[in-house]
Amino acid sequence: MKGIVLAGGIGSRLNPLTRVTNKHLLPVYDKPMIFYPLQTLVDAGVRDILIVTGGQNAGDFLRLLQNGKELGLQQLSFAYQEGEAGIADALRLAEPFAKGDRISVVLGDNIIEGDVSAAAASFMQQEKGAMVMLKEVPDPERFGVPVIENGRIVRIEEKPKNPQSPFAVIGIYFYDASVFDRIRELKPSGRGEYEITDINNSYIADGTLRHSLLEGWWTDAGTFESLWHASNKVREKVLRKAQEPAMVRNV
Repeated sequence: MKGIVLAGGIGSRLNPLTRVTNKHLLPVYDKPMIFYPLQTLVDAGVRDILIVTGGQNAGDFLRLLQNGKELGLQQLSFAYQEGEAGIADALRLAEPFAKGDRISVVLGDNIIEGDVSAAAASFMQQEKGAMVMLKEVPDPERFGVPVIENGRIVRIEEKPKNPQSPFAVIGIYFYDASVFDRIRELKPSGRGEYEITDINNSYIADGTLRHSLLEGWWTDAGTFESLWHASNKVREKVLRKAQEPAMVRNV
């Protein structure tokens, strides 16, 4: 399975920080933001990754990450998105890279506590289709929200005023090769973008979308508040791990 990190966009909600660099290169505690989605894929066993980015600072990714060897990658590739037409439009650029393989997709501002290796392994056992990751959140109206009946997702509503469940579809997805055919059939949404929710709903219509619940905390880092929150959560995790050897010695 190949991995894709979507790291485009202009980061308008983090202006003026994003006047000088891509949002995904901003620091989250002790590392650039892009390191975290890359690590999510590496922890799931993915070693061949494509970063889709855009804007005026795309070259900074290459200077920072080089060939990806430092992160344990066998291959690191890049694609450039011209303009702003939504997540599914950015994913469209990954088709030549995927070459018919299954893919795991992570939005570049998604940061998690644990890993998704179990979900990735489960997806690889599916005959076909897709898998999305869910997390219970206090404000699901900010996200794509799954409507669940008898343990299965029957539809996903984008930023609903009255959420039908307390879960959010977070920015970690697994797709078979048919995803690119589905993207070609998309029409722009009311806001003029090609929506990833429409892709996921197309799999639901076929009865081939599965879901997995994410353990541990999750946050995006696309606003000042969430960026601050992400840095704090990562700091807590780092300090906790640093204390573990001392705790073992004291037993």
